Amino acid sequence: MSFEPASASLDKRDIVIEVGDVGKCYQIYERPEDRLKQMLWRGRRRYFREFWALRDVSFSVRRGETVGVIGRNGSGKSTLLKMLCGTLAPTTGTLAVHGRIAALLELGTGFNPEFTGRENVYLNAAILGLDDAEIERYLPEILAFADIGEFIDQPVKTYSSGMAVRLAFAVAAHVRAEILIIDEALAVGDVFFVQKCMRFLRKFQESGTLFFVSHDTGAVVNLCDRVLWLDHGQMREMGPAKEVCEQYLSILRESQAGVEPRTVERRMEPPVVRRPTETVDQRLKFLNQTPFRNDLELFHFQDRVEGYGTGAIRIVDAGFEDEQGRSLHWMVGGELVVLVVRAVALADIDSPIIGFFVKDRLGQNLFGDNTYLSYVAEPRLGVKGQRLAARFSFRMPVLPVGDYAVDVAVASGTQQEHVIHCWCSDVLIFKSHASSVHQGLVGIPMLDIAMTITDPMSEPLRECSP
Repeated sequence: MSFEPASASLDKRDIVIEVGDVGKCYQIYERPEDRLKQMLWRGRRRYFREFWALRDVSFSVRRGETVGVIGRNGSGKSTLLKMLCGTLAPTTGTLAVHGRIAALLELGTGFNPEFTGRENVYLNAAILGLDDAEIERYLPEILAFADIGEFIDQPVKTYSSGMAVRLAFAVAAHVRAEILIIDEALAVGDVFFVQKCMRFLRKFQESGTLFFVSHDTGAVVNLCDRVLWLDHGQMREMGPAKEVCEQYLSILRESQAGVEPRTVERRMEPPVVRRPTETVDQRLKFLNQTPFRNDLELFHFQDRVEGYGTGAIRIVDAGFEDEQGRSLHWMVGGELVVLVVRAVALADIDSPIIGFFVKDRLGQNLFGDNTYLSYVAEPRLGVKGQRLAARFSFRMPVLPVGDYAVDVAVASGTQQEHVIHCWCSDVLIFKSHASSVHQGLVGIPMLDIAMTITDPMSEPLRECSP
């Protein structure tokens, strides 16, 4: 095995990971005494059976590429990642990594449970190649990102799974690694932290190389350029993320249904463009009378969240209402709702645009819209001190069980060329408690979009800080 550090010569190379015919074999002994017999006989007799966790795996990864790894449990994904990190040596083949690696593998990997969180930060950062001066410089950022408060000085063995992931991800995110490996690390943790992690990963993709392992094929397709599919320790396929994931899901569903696996044939159907019309799903009446009713619990507007922008407009409130303008704290999938976004102009703004995105737990945009097309023929003008309010009317889709977040933003200009004045992430959080569906929506038609601009009012306003 060759595990090489980054150097000036390697920085010029396009390939950062090279794997050639790599295999990993374990010796399985039926009884403890068989190990001793094997040592005594020195290979003249065999008291074990071989288990190949990986066999004949070959691929390369270019700098700046995001590669997903999929496969069933026991397919060899974790074994491959451990070899990439240098914690496991291959039995056969060659493996070379050019650059500093930071990895999040199994929960708690690399942490000493007897050490405090702070001590583990120093330990892990040192293992990843940082000197004391670098650790001291990055420590405030790491602690702020983890956001576990006074627990940072408590032993890691007292941490919950979510706290351990927070700290591990914070260290990996701030050691300035060139290659980042994530192995199901986002399966635990609250929705706010997961959204923060996904924003970091998307920023990291701009310059770094990412290895992302997940059973969530939707997240893999959304995040990755290519996908490596492992099956029983062998490389089944490697190619474009969408194509490989579709093949994997097709074979997986057929095997679960007892159908003989086969090669998937794709037929490209011409797109059919239909004008959106308001329709009512006939299944909703039945669903709403059963335990499958899609109950959505709403939480309060988050007035202190991450954001950015020029600051010329400030978002002061956002929330869901019914058709009569009453605030909603509970919704049901399929019912008509109105998302209201309110802002105040801190400067004169020409052609303001207010929009939103609804995201799933991993930060993938499910649907959203903005006011641009509604007012492109008659652009509005926002004057300093005026209040703006946008109302988006639509039927809330039936969503899978899980956590969801809403981003809201105000910009000016056009759909293609615009300046963001205030973008606030995760201002609204809601939770789907029950659902009969297993896949989320990609889009949903807006039934009405309206924006009003009024003179300033005297009552105090809550603010969402960019």
